[in-house]
Amino acid sequence: MNIINYLHPKSKTSKSLKSSPSPSPSATSSSSASSLINPSSNNYPSTNDSPTCSEASKSLSFSSKTSLSSLKDSLPENPHIYDFSEICKTTSNFLKKPFSSSSSSTSWRCSIRGKEVIIFQRKFRRQIGLPELQKKLLTICRSHHSSVIKLLGVSSPENSIYLVYEYVHGANLATCLRNPQNPSYTVLSSWLSRMQIATDIANGLDYIHHCSGLNSEFVHGRIKSSSILVTEDSLNAKICHFGTADLCGEMVGNESSLSKNFDRSDSREMKFEGTTGYMAPEFQASGFVTQKCDVYAFGVVILELMSGEEALRYVFDKGGGVYERISVIKMAREVVAAGEGELRKWVDKRLKDSYPVEVAEKMVLLGLQCVDDDPEKRPHTGLIDVRVSKLYLKSKKWAKKFGLPTDFSVSLAPR
Repeated sequence: MNIINYLHPKSKTSKSLKSSPSPSPSATSSSSASSLINPSSNNYPSTNDSPTCSEASKSLSFSSKTSLSSLKDSLPENPHIYDFSEICKTTSNFLKKPFSSSSSSTSWRCSIRGKEVIIFQRKFRRQIGLPELQKKLLTICRSHHSSVIKLLGVSSPENSIYLVYEYVHGANLATCLRNPQNPSYTVLSSWLSRMQIATDIANGLDYIHHCSGLNSEFVHGRIKSSSILVTEDSLNAKICHFGTADLCGEMVGNESSLSKNFDRSDSREMKFEGTTGYMAPEFQASGFVTQKCDVYAFGVVILELMSGEEALRYVFDKGGGVYERISVIKMAREVVAAGEGELRKWVDKRLKDSYPVEVAEKMVLLGLQCVDDDPEKRPHTGLIDVRVSKLYLKSKKWAKKFGLPTDFSVSLAPR
């Protein structure tokens, strides 16, 4: 069913969605919805320079989610509902060379309405009704965070949906850690660059879980090193595919309790297969995904950052004549169990032993806490964000003490 057909011409929401102009980059920054969540926080800078937000802040209590939701709805930035003809034109009727392709989606790098974008084509797993669709689309497209790739809008002919995301120059984290052209080289060759990546991901994931919807809690469902983009110049991390699972109907609310131990309001039924190496045990057992599943996947990414290794790999055992399955989680647990001294042997050799050992140990322990088999023992993303940020600050002090550079400008081109 076409999303455009959902939006009846007489609908006030439809008029708002169709006629809203595309926000300029400066407007996106200055009127960022995320900054209204906690004006005093360093994570979400204040937007007191905006007259509209300033006047609203005098009459609204920022401690009230209801008031914040009303204020968020009053912001002028609405999602685009693209005509399918626009998608066809910019992709040359889909004859343009795909930017990427997988069993579940195909993407094209294009220009639409004056913006450079990535268009992902995906199939609907279930049809979404008008109220649910409008609520999700308005919330996701209005979400702003420096560590989350922004969804600009969608087009939906028949059983497919085309998600239009902003294009950001860079490469995914998996490629940055494991360069296929030169395995001995990584653009993330300094400790600070990896701590910056960890901080960005933690901050972005906490925003997705607790701040993006105000009255709703999202589950990303796709956290892995290949779905995290590292920007070319600044080496900052941005989480990709925010909202994809919800808008494609791959997650639906779980009305019944998952179990006595997993009776959570943020449960979702997963309609697609997870990625091997990143799936929490309870997801593999039940097929339900929660925010704690995102935390588990985040823990795996942290261990990848520390070691440079894949989440799961297979090594041929010459003696047994079979392939041995090696998990980064198992390796990290063995390192911690072995005690002092083993960590240096396990941390990525390309860092050349130039890192604060105490901070590295705490990062590994945090990663292992995130991948605990018991989801209730995993920390929530708010706590993770605080811990990683503190360890990043310690790392900066360490770098300053030894006179190491703290700012980087690099190219991600193959070497």
